[in-house]
Amino acid sequence: MVIDDAMDRHAARTVDLNCDLGESFGAYVIGDDEALFALVSSANVACGFHGGDPRVMERTVASASAHGVAIGAHPGFLDLAGFGRRAIAASPDEVRTDVLYQLGALGAFCRAAGVPLRHVKAHGALYTLAVNDLPTATAIAAAVRAYDPGLRFFAPPGTALARAAAGAGLPLVREGFADRAYEPDGTLVSRRSPAALVTDPAVAAGRMLRLVTEGIIRAVDGSDIPLAVDTICTHADTPGAVSIVAAVRARLESAGIEIRPPDGA
Repeated sequence: MVIDDAMDRHAARTVDLNCDLGESFGAYVIGDDEALFALVSSANVACGFHGGDPRVMERTVASASAHGVAIGAHPGFLDLAGFGRRAIAASPDEVRTDVLYQLGALGAFCRAAGVPLRHVKAHGALYTLAVNDLPTATAIAAAVRAYDPGLRFFAPPGTALARAAAGAGLPLVREGFADRAYEPDGTLVSRRSPAALVTDPAVAAGRMLRLVTEGIIRAVDGSDIPLAVDTICTHADTPGAVSIVAAVRARLESAGIEIRPPDGA
């Protein structure tokens, strides 16, 4: 992974806080969505493949609208049992059509509610694969462009996913993570590792303040990585997610950082 120059983010005065929401389905409740809606500025809404169902999607869109939170689609692999975090063998064309299908599903609920769909962020194993695999990344970007080329495209900077966005002419929103640890090369520590998550709210808040104001994140080996971001993600299923987001938001706002969707969407 190539980490792009973070100098343009030094002393940043605005940043987006996003969270993966609407991932409950049927009788299964995942995450405290209502508490998180009061803290974030963008929501990545599950589209029924890794989480979510029609009732949950409708409720999540309504909640996002009520809280003034920007709505984005969160497409993943068709894998409810594995929560979309297992690698699925899929051709680029299968990825493209599956992503397009999911955009259409969430888009229908947004249209019915009279609210815009603002962005797209791939989920779980699909996101991880696309970070390094250009054909997969290009397939995701092609689906987004076919659906709406104005949708903002969330991706880690300097990755195949970011390059695919540029190639498709999509507006890129560079993403970092509050609740995930980083390897020295700028990739996320595998979820199979006990060091994958950052769950201490104070630690997460301090890391994100440095990321936003200095453009630097500390890797698991203690090295500092330059990293340019426009949005910060926390996962609703991370233990203590509400406390983490609350601490990050409070720390950033106390430093004069405005929390808002990308480009004020």
